[in-house]
Amino acid sequence: MVNLLLKQMEQTREMMIRSGVENGLQNAKTIQLSRRLDQLMNTYYRQMAFDEEKDQED
Repeated sequence: MVNLLLKQMEQTREMMIRSGVENGLQNAKTIQLSRRLDQLMNTYYRQMAFDEEKDQED
């Protein structure tokens, strides 16, 4: 799951940068991609914390 999240984060980041260059940083698409990247990053960090906690229990 972590590898999939990393791949999605990278793809979303690239699309966000491209949108920012082409459409501007205040463009709705750019903002939407930024929010999506935030969501993916939050999910990634929660998963990493969960995995770390699980490892400590073992």
